[in-house]
Amino acid sequence: MLIRRLLITATIAAILPAAVFAAPFAYVPNEGSGTVSVIDTVTDKVITDIPAGKKPRGIAAGLDGHWLYVSDQPNSSLQLIDLRERKPAGTVDLGESPEGVSISADGRWVVAAVEERNEIVITDTRTNKLAFAIPVKGKNPEHAVFSPDGKVIFVSAEEGDAVDVIDFITRKQVTQIAVGARPRGIGFLPDSSRAYVATENSNEVFVIDVATLKILTRVKAGLRANGIAVHPDGSRVYISNGGDANVSVLDTKTNTIVATVPVGQRPWNMALTPDGKKLYVANGRSGTVSVIDTVSNTKLRDVATGKLPWGVVIR
Repeated sequence: MLIRRLLITATIAAILPAAVFAAPFAYVPNEGSGTVSVIDTVTDKVITDIPAGKKPRGIAAGLDGHWLYVSDQPNSSLQLIDLRERKPAGTVDLGESPEGVSISADGRWVVAAVEERNEIVITDTRTNKLAFAIPVKGKNPEHAVFSPDGKVIFVSAEEGDAVDVIDFITRKQVTQIAVGARPRGIGFLPDSSRAYVATENSNEVFVIDVATLKILTRVKAGLRANGIAVHPDGSRVYISNGGDANVSVLDTKTNTIVATVPVGQRPWNMALTPDGKKLYVANGRSGTVSVIDTVSNTKLRDVATGKLPWGVVIR
């Protein structure tokens, strides 16, 4: 039986590309350096830096590991980075001041929040061209995030103190949910049943029932709660607290904070490895990414990146 398993594994390895078996990389946009730092998540070392426009911020990675999508705020564009070559490979015009970027679970669509136009714009990853735009009611959309089932997009209206809800099937806004002051990061449970929204000036996280679009509860977080990352098994939500230089760990069963982990200065956006064992936190003012062991809720190390790291995506 063991020999048979080894033969099967060897056969699969011969058929599939080596990238399938490689450990994931963490990609970090550095808005002050105009680069994306590439971190090997096994060694937690930066292996290269890729040019990414003038001020890269939002970031998403294609499912096939070929393309990286990075918003370049001053150039009003989506930077296309070829990860096979690890170099820039074109742009998509988005509109003035694009911010947060995310990708649908099926890898088909990339959405970017465009602040000055008060809209979200969608790029089709099959062609890497702009497909359509959807206006939102909230002022200065900051983050736009697909639910895992692809049915809705939640958009944080930075100056509207609300979340705009887009029905992606009809491609229209269906409602607006009032939350705390200056909403920022958004995350969904894997089954799309709940969303978590950090509000930076209210220092809270709002828990929203996606089916009813009602607020279930609000949880006190740290000072200037900002980024949101959800564990792959849905058991934990991580909240970066920019004013406290730490990350809060929220238990999704009880909606209580169960741990607080110190990180670098001005922690912003975050991402987890696919196995959920490590959390990578971009620390804007420290110029580092903190790596957190999610089992023990302790910081393992800080990884030096470029200037003003804004976020992380792992693929």
